[in-house]
Amino acid sequence: MAENPYAAPRAHVADAGSDVQGEFVAEGRAVPAGNGWTWITEAFSLFRQQPVVWILIVIIFVAISVALSAIPVLGRLAVQLLTPVFTGGIMLGCRAMDEGGEMGVGSLFAGFSVNGGRLALLGLASMAAVAVVLLLVGLVLGMGGALLGFGGNAASVAFTTTLLAMLIVLALTLPIYMALWFAPALIALNDLTIGAALAASFRGCLRNVVPFLVYGAVAFVFLILASIPLGLGLLVMIPVLFASVYTAYRDIYYAR
Repeated sequence: MAENPYAAPRAHVADAGSDVQGEFVAEGRAVPAGNGWTWITEAFSLFRQQPVVWILIVIIFVAISVALSAIPVLGRLAVQLLTPVFTGGIMLGCRAMDEGGEMGVGSLFAGFSVNGGRLALLGLASMAAVAVVLLLVGLVLGMGGALLGFGGNAASVAFTTTLLAMLIVLALTLPIYMALWFAPALIALNDLTIGAALAASFRGCLRNVVPFLVYGAVAFVFLILASIPLGLGLLVMIPVLFASVYTAYRDIYYAR
């Protein structure tokens, strides 16, 4: 019988493993560089098990995001708040498939009933982090405007402030993405707190920089190829990328 996508996790808490996945390693493991490619191939295997369901999930997710984004201000905030919840639901569906069950379209909404509050707060935390980055960039640009008011050289001030703003964005955005990448999976599948999930996600990414470089390069090439035939290939590639978050999570956080 297929696993109920709305059911709460049973034995998959932070200090437990499964016969399929192995023993949970909260700090994450360093894996070989070539695993960045394996994450994508294994994700494609998950997609091939239920391609229609995967495509429907992505279409519904995109439709909800577009509909909410049409609402001024609050709509986009809602998208940021709910994206980790939807992602957590997809991770629950991936685990069900990984353990021999099935993923249904309803898996997209399973995160609402499995640590939904924590997942929504994760979205709030991501919004706060982005707001801090934008605030710092605004302060730097504002300082540039003040320097111009005191008679600074326009070209020099513009170059310096723009470069500094770019460095701030790069220096802060990358760690934010590292902390957020696996956090929905760790909250939904391992019942971690928000702080513990963010820390574990950051450590897992930090220990696997080279595999992520391989993964990013391969994903970039596949996304370009998927966009060529009128973008129809994205109906495959987007689900594969969602699934690859799960396959990478399983590889990094479980010792078999």
